[in-house]
Amino acid sequence: MADHGIARDQLRAFIERIERLEEEKKAIADDIKEVYAEAKGSGFDTKVMRQIVRIRKQDRNERAEQEAILDLYLHALGMVEGGVADYEEAAE
Repeated sequence: MADHGIARDQLRAFIERIERLEEEKKAIADDIKEVYAEAKGSGFDTKVMRQIVRIRKQDRNERAEQEAILDLYLHALGMVEGGVADYEEAAE
């Protein structure tokens, strides 16, 4: 019976820690929203800022690979000058 009490206390401690961390996470998210609102008020494009933050989190190699794939796809769709279609025509 004592084992159940120990497990219950440990479970309660985990739950309470998670709840505190969730509260902290919400507070941080609110702070981030405020910073973006301040930046927007100063004339910055927050959509682009969010992209930059996401890009800066990436590993350099991962970012280069994604940029290469994006470039390939844009060229394939003819959305960039000198795309794949232009290359294929020049090769003929």
